[in-house]
Amino acid sequence: MQKVYLDNAATTQVRDEVITKMQDALGSFYGNPSSTHSFGRSAKTAIEKARKTIAKYLNAHPSEIIFTSGGTEADNMILRCAVRDLSVKTIITSKIEHHAVLHTAEELEKEYGISLEFVDLDTFGNPDLNHLKVLLAENDSKKLVSLMHVNNELGNIIDIDKICKLCKDANALFHSDTVQSVGHFNWDLGETPIDFLTAAAHKFHGPKGIGFAFIRRNSGLKPLIVGGAQERGFRAGTEPFHNIVGLEESFIAAYDNLNEEKEYVTRLKKCFIERIKNEIPEVEFNGLSGDLDQSTYTLVNVRLPFDAQKSLMLLFHLDLKGIACSKGSACQSGSSKGSHVLSEILTDEELAKPSLRFSFSKYNTKEELDYTIGVLKEFSES
Repeated sequence: MQKVYLDNAATTQVRDEVITKMQDALGSFYGNPSSTHSFGRSAKTAIEKARKTIAKYLNAHPSEIIFTSGGTEADNMILRCAVRDLSVKTIITSKIEHHAVLHTAEELEKEYGISLEFVDLDTFGNPDLNHLKVLLAENDSKKLVSLMHVNNELGNIIDIDKICKLCKDANALFHSDTVQSVGHFNWDLGETPIDFLTAAAHKFHGPKGIGFAFIRRNSGLKPLIVGGAQERGFRAGTEPFHNIVGLEESFIAAYDNLNEEKEYVTRLKKCFIERIKNEIPEVEFNGLSGDLDQSTYTLVNVRLPFDAQKSLMLLFHLDLKGIACSKGSACQSGSSKGSHVLSEILTDEELAKPSLRFSFSKYNTKEELDYTIGVLKEFSES
């Protein structure tokens, strides 16, 4: 049976050079980075080198990069600390954000009594910037806007620069969950005046359990996790040195090969769109995922013309054929509920049809896509 992995928006295959780097780190640099002896100093030096590397590629200052366990922790940390430390009284977000943002904002509403506002969405799932402007002007409360750069289910890309300007004009803070875009798109944080963003290594062929938060200097945020002086006093806990060097290696590889790999993966997405439209003409694309200019090149979300009974067996059938994809984000795969993202933009009739997210990487091939669409075509005719 052929094995095809098309769930790269959930997590990616780790690059061979990253595995080698992490193995070397585990074997050679076992000192605690907080120790003052040579073993500890060697590990600490490598951590700071990784921080400087990431900052250089993003055009940020090293002190603005804080290593975390991943995007979820980073999102939680930024939103919670903004409310606790910066007197944020209103969070403005959308109903199709990742649950790391949505659930955190909901908890903050309960715990601190903040106001939680949702920006309107158009039929494709893009935030209405005119409505955002209205929300920003509603009162004089300190506000934080949290909108993800690339939606993890639809692939829609928001206009970061326009939102930054709206927030700056309103003296509001701007946070973006950029887990689906860091490592896949260039960033210049010297030119883009965003206050906070988050990233996770396993989305760009690095290890799981490591990511970082970008927190602009002099933000006023204080530590969420205390108990040690690690991460310049901002996040206590012994640093996972092997994961940090793995993050650095995958980050370097992602950006040094970005143009070449982006061009290759874009061709794969274009091929997938053309083939599935040809083989299953009734297919629809959710959000803007079928638009090569307005969505990320790494994923497509399709709605298939199958009835409810047939839909029940679709993912099971694909799995039996060795094909891995997703009906939504991996973070909610254990839930019996459908996608909260699709529920916001599709009608009940459209929701009754199965939607699948196929996401691509440098490790995929055209032959794998041909096989996948062949399996879908065969299933549609059975």
